[in-house]
Amino acid sequence: MTMDELVDCADRDRAKEMRRERSMLRMSRRALHVVILLAVLVGIDLTAYTALQSPPQPIAALTAPASVTVSLPLQKRMASWTTFTGQFSAVDRVEIRAQVGGYLTEIDFKDGQAVKKGDLLFVIDPRPYEIALADTHAQLETAQASLSLSKKQLSRTTELMRSDFASQETLDQRKQQQEAADATVDQAKARVRAAELNMEWTHVVAPLSGRISSHRISVGNLVTGGQSSGAATLLTTIVSLDPIYLDFDMGESDYVAYQRFLHSSHDQQTVDRTVDFAISDEAGWKHKGRLDFLDNEMDHASGTIHARATVPNPDLFLAAGQFARLRLPTTAAADTLLVPDAALSMDQSRAMLMTVAPDGSVVPKVVDIGAVVGDLRVVKRGIERDDRVIINGLMFAEPYAKVTPKPGVISDVPDQG
Repeated sequence: MTMDELVDCADRDRAKEMRRERSMLRMSRRALHVVILLAVLVGIDLTAYTALQSPPQPIAALTAPASVTVSLPLQKRMASWTTFTGQFSAVDRVEIRAQVGGYLTEIDFKDGQAVKKGDLLFVIDPRPYEIALADTHAQLETAQASLSLSKKQLSRTTELMRSDFASQETLDQRKQQQEAADATVDQAKARVRAAELNMEWTHVVAPLSGRISSHRISVGNLVTGGQSSGAATLLTTIVSLDPIYLDFDMGESDYVAYQRFLHSSHDQQTVDRTVDFAISDEAGWKHKGRLDFLDNEMDHASGTIHARATVPNPDLFLAAGQFARLRLPTTAAADTLLVPDAALSMDQSRAMLMTVAPDGSVVPKVVDIGAVVGDLRVVKRGIERDDRVIINGLMFAEPYAKVTPKPGVISDVPDQG
């Protein structure tokens, strides 16, 4: 055989060998798949057999109902109130301006101190006005001397007229001279009063009692006086503090509620116009005033009406411009139901309370709520006096689920006033 024929025979033998190996590999894979399938089927049969042969497991015991604390709503006789934010303002505020000109020589107060009506505040150099006053006194004396002379001349002319030694014309002249002298005396007296007034104005005193501001001009400066505020120099300001105003604005709904309260029946008693208020660092309503002013119309832009209460301030503790919370009654005192504010849950725009029925199921009730009193909330409607309200454990109370109620107590809040 030639070399080429030997090579062809070797290639054919190698190809046969490779086909035989591939055939054996395919047979091995099929056998493995069959074995795995048989194992799975046998496992399923064993599991089913075991499940059928094992005894049934007991059903887990039901979970006990959640424990919650319940209480009847707190019943208290109280009025309904509406709360506002107000600002104090002075009853009187005065700008102290110079009414005469001159050099400022004295400042007789400390900035920010409380002053009383009539206290000396400033002194403007009085010497020019002392000179002017002395001059007017001299003019008055001159006028009085002229008047005295004219009276004597009239008296002598009258006597001469009786003896026909004087004419009627001379007598008329003497009368006219006396009347002119009288007028001159009146003018001189007026000049004296004006000079005395200017002299008085050189000593600037407090026109009212209150708290004074800082001095706006120092000693040695020339001040301009006058009756016009634009021309006169501003020296300082004074605001009265006792009593003091508490101003606030009422919306239309609050105004209507308060007006209905004022026009409601009060058992023939005087309508209570008392205003309770508290300043920023106070929790209770410790102070009282009296509402004495409601404006005559509502503001067209804001839809509010201005109101004002007068508040006593004997210790001058309150200052103009300070803010305060205040409340006005909108109904007379009546039996009211209160619950802890934490017991309320909100469902969109509705307030809800969870109550427990006699069978232990949770019953949600939609309520209409009012003002907050301490930690409690006024409930206007939606629950009854004998409803058991969940006050603790609210997170375990699902609507209409069973719970285990435990009795609790809603603590009353002390009267704030």
